[in-house]
Amino acid sequence: MSSKQTKETLELLTKLVSIPSPSGNTNEVMNFVEKFLTELKVETTRNRKGGLIATIEGKDSTRHRMLTAHVDTLGAMVKEIKANGRLRIALIGGFNYNSIEGEYCQIETSSGKKYTGTILMHQTSVHVYKDAGKLERNQENMEIRIDEKVHNAGDVRSLGIEVGDFVSFDPRVEVTPSGFIKSRHLDDKASVAILLQLIKQLIEDEITLPYTTHFLISNNEEIGYGGNSNIPSETVEYLAVDMGAIGDGQSTDEYTVSICVKDASGPYHYELRKNLVRLAKENKIDYKLDIYPYYGSDASAAIRSGNDIVHGLIGPGIDSSHAFERTHKFSIENTAKLLYYYIQSDLVL
Repeated sequence: MSSKQTKETLELLTKLVSIPSPSGNTNEVMNFVEKFLTELKVETTRNRKGGLIATIEGKDSTRHRMLTAHVDTLGAMVKEIKANGRLRIALIGGFNYNSIEGEYCQIETSSGKKYTGTILMHQTSVHVYKDAGKLERNQENMEIRIDEKVHNAGDVRSLGIEVGDFVSFDPRVEVTPSGFIKSRHLDDKASVAILLQLIKQLIEDEITLPYTTHFLISNNEEIGYGGNSNIPSETVEYLAVDMGAIGDGQSTDEYTVSICVKDASGPYHYELRKNLVRLAKENKIDYKLDIYPYYGSDASAAIRSGNDIVHGLIGPGIDSSHAFERTHKFSIENTAKLLYYYIQSDLVL
């Protein structure tokens, strides 16, 4: 990956994380992705769930590959309009309430109106609530303070806000001079940016792939079923590109590409994993093998759905997953390099 391609990938990533797309409300970001691919003259289709599939024909059209990354993110919905004019929320995706305390957010009504707010503990003021720091961060105690003059539930409803409206979190994206990318929703928009830049490189360099390859941008991964359908019967290999999990006992870091050998669904395909390691070694790509104990991917969802495929999982290492995340451009570059060589390699079966 050249410095120009890295720069373009980070610019694309910044745009992606800045478009609200909690699971269940992803049409705006899907339109962005579709426009990007249409301008490259890449064939795309939408499935009924709203996911986008881009296809690049290869020399062999009898055996296919599929790569996937998901554009849906964590978020919330309005659960209740409280008597005090604030909002109680229900979480979308697997994360903790403490990870969004103090976060700026946006409420989008069903008519398309958008309002800003802040997610806070009801008992935030230390000048009023003696045990403000000790109370549990949960649905009961946390609420959205809307940036509008409202005193009661009727005032809120007069704005058009209602139960079921989507809530998205401010990404606060920043690329530092030292090469770190700090933002919410790097899971998995970092991988989406990598795949889109890879497709752009294939088109511009007129690279012919050995096998017809599909790129699925899924939109329901955070709730478990984004990539489990619309897999062509010719597909042999299915590779999810998703974040590598960092923490105590993990090998994954913010500088290498993480190759997952097992997650909560079980081991990934052994031969595919070995092929990915071989490609990394042959092309001097920094990588780490790892196990993600509390994790599932679009590839594992595809296996659970009964698809007869070889499945794998790689991605950039993301620190503080499902909170305020961070990675480094080196991890982006190493992931992009491995994908570049992988899609030009032979199938393992």
